[in-house]
Amino acid sequence: MSPAEDEKSLPLPERWPRASKFALSACAAAVAELVTFPLDLTKTRLQVQGEAAVHRNGTVTGQTVPYRGMLRTAVGIVQEEGLRKLWQGATPALYRHIVYSGVRMVAYEHLRDSVLGRAEDESFPFWKAVVGGMSAGAIGQFFASPTDLVKVQMQMEGKRKLEGKPLRFRGVHHAFMKILSEGGIRGLWAGWVPNVQRAALVNMGDLTTYDSVKHFLLLNTPLVDNVVTHSVASCCSGLVAAVLGTPADVVKTRIMNQPRDKQGRGLLYKSSTDCLVQTVQGEGFMSLYKGFIPTWMRMAPWSLVFWLTYEQIRRICGVSSF
Repeated sequence: MSPAEDEKSLPLPERWPRASKFALSACAAAVAELVTFPLDLTKTRLQVQGEAAVHRNGTVTGQTVPYRGMLRTAVGIVQEEGLRKLWQGATPALYRHIVYSGVRMVAYEHLRDSVLGRAEDESFPFWKAVVGGMSAGAIGQFFASPTDLVKVQMQMEGKRKLEGKPLRFRGVHHAFMKILSEGGIRGLWAGWVPNVQRAALVNMGDLTTYDSVKHFLLLNTPLVDNVVTHSVASCCSGLVAAVLGTPADVVKTRIMNQPRDKQGRGLLYKSSTDCLVQTVQGEGFMSLYKGFIPTWMRMAPWSLVFWLTYEQIRRICGVSSF
């Protein structure tokens, strides 16, 4: 049998390992995103509430709708906008996670196995896991930033309607085209700096924690590579990711949601640093943790659903455990 025939006889994951891992991680992320998306919408609404820069610039029109906590926010959305609005912006969110999760998972495994290198006992030093997690998250988020921008802006459409403002978009495709026509290619990457910063911190919490906790348990406890180990590691990763990522997430959401001029420049904030300073000065340090509870309550089940799904479909498809 020739080498070409040998290659064709190999299972798909062995013939195209990176493409297969990209597809598997994208599928797992899509499942996790649909299950937990209402919490992401709630988090976004809370993060832009009481935005000091908006009031200073006089861009508030109509009656604002105050939200007081995660549950009241969710109930208010259902009562005032309808149950389906809890999934408003889910389509670009799925697009985002197909790109983001696919790229970050492939990048992390490549960095871990080929660039940074594991130890002889298959352990991965913590500092290498930190570098790998932050790098993989930053790379994945840079490529996915346009879809994240559309997701954030579409999530705010229901709130704009209640405040008496005209709706900006008719759908996902219209949102992409409108942002592109108004701000050019640069406009699609509006807010990419805080977005990448957030992703680096979140993945330092998510990928680094999951990988480190999982292999620590396998090497130092009687636990084996099964659902129990995956669940413990994913719960730890969700909590750490929420603590590290929420401040950057607040800054990212506000920069992406701000009005822009014809050149795509923000009218409220000059940069992520300017947004951070204005937020802390105008609303206090704890404003950086607005939406923390729904962020954590979303990240915990998201991480659990993602990692359990990802590990299981890898096993079913004949791909080695993460």
